[in-house]
Amino acid sequence: MTDFNRRTLVKGGTALAATGALTGPAFLEWAKAWAQAAPWKPEKGAQLSLLRWKYFVQSEDDAFVALIDAFTKATGVKVDISRESYEDVTPKASVAANIGAGQDLFWGLYALPHLFPQKCIDVTDVANYLGKKYGGWVPAAVTYGKSGNKWIAIPICVGGNLLNYRLAASQKAGFSKFPTTTDGFLAYAKAMKAQGTPGGMALGHASGDGNTWVHWCLWAFGGNLVDKDDKVIINSPETAKALEYAKQLYENFIPGTASWNDANNNKAFLSGEISWTNNGISIYVAANRDSTKKEIAEDMDHAVWPTGPIGKPTEFHLLFPLLAMTYSKYPQACKALMAFMLEADNFNKWLEASQGYLTHCLNVYDSNPVWTADPKRAPFRDCAKRTLTAGHLGSVGEKAAAAIADFLILDMFANYCTGREDLKGTIAIAERQARRLYR
Repeated sequence: MTDFNRRTLVKGGTALAATGALTGPAFLEWAKAWAQAAPWKPEKGAQLSLLRWKYFVQSEDDAFVALIDAFTKATGVKVDISRESYEDVTPKASVAANIGAGQDLFWGLYALPHLFPQKCIDVTDVANYLGKKYGGWVPAAVTYGKSGNKWIAIPICVGGNLLNYRLAASQKAGFSKFPTTTDGFLAYAKAMKAQGTPGGMALGHASGDGNTWVHWCLWAFGGNLVDKDDKVIINSPETAKALEYAKQLYENFIPGTASWNDANNNKAFLSGEISWTNNGISIYVAANRDSTKKEIAEDMDHAVWPTGPIGKPTEFHLLFPLLAMTYSKYPQACKALMAFMLEADNFNKWLEASQGYLTHCLNVYDSNPVWTADPKRAPFRDCAKRTLTAGHLGSVGEKAAAAIADFLILDMFANYCTGREDLKGTIAIAERQARRLYR
């Protein structure tokens, strides 16, 4: 049981993570004690509005709402929650930053706060408090969370994006497990299509699924948008090889993936239209929840991304940073909420409720039972540690954030795979766009 005394609440440590989650009256008692002891005191009459991405796992959102409700009961601060699709959070946050009005907090994707770092509240004190208390931040979280020497956002979690595949169809095609190399992956895609059980990955403006796979592919072959000095180097033999490989994969996709958003592959997999794709764990969760889809849940698994010619993993997962705008009238309330969300008695329950859809950015949560309760969740546990970041070799700043927001790499792959442009023209377009961003 959690010790409610003031010293424990302020100093923390790993005890809360190890003792399990509180429930009922004991949890509310803890939340109230936390509010009294926390260094962030919400402003009098504070009310907050928060825009987040639309959930893909209902139980995750239910746990999130319960967490917010507990914060309100403990602090008196009402929090209004709005939800938008992945691709809509970034433009709404950008508009709010430009006009100086809108939601107090935005919970979005990747390098969102770096689009307008000067408009984000400095949350270094919150980040240091959480990092010290819960075993430190994974490297990618530090990269995304900091601008210069200050933290401009709190990296709440990562959405792991891995390969989802049907077991029986894969075995029928001659694969006892998912391939571990890009050559093996291409052979797999061809064999699966040949036997009438094809797959597919998004090439439309899918902020999650589309961005993750094309960046993996670019980096797997040694291609990069910029070098360590942010010099544009996209026009390279390595980029050409990545595009040629992607086109071969695309030729074995089902038709229509050029217009897919982040929901299409879920629907196609659950309907039996495809037998492999890239996604979070939401397909598996949905199949387990629906009695008519149980067969799919039993006949599927997850795998990490294959390694390309460069010989090391090049995974790109979805980091979800939470930022607070400088125009907010209630900066202390914003900070209190950020810290409260990642306290163990909150986050452990939330993490379990997400069923593997969310992966932690604080090291202490490696021990959460969500990762051992079902072996099909296990590959998602280390996604936050394995992911590369927007900009990769270069900096995660406004330019890298803009490249992601503008779908620069995704459009480059789509242009070539679909035949809208030849190889030279495809790379030239991407290079011009990149030079405008990085000038």
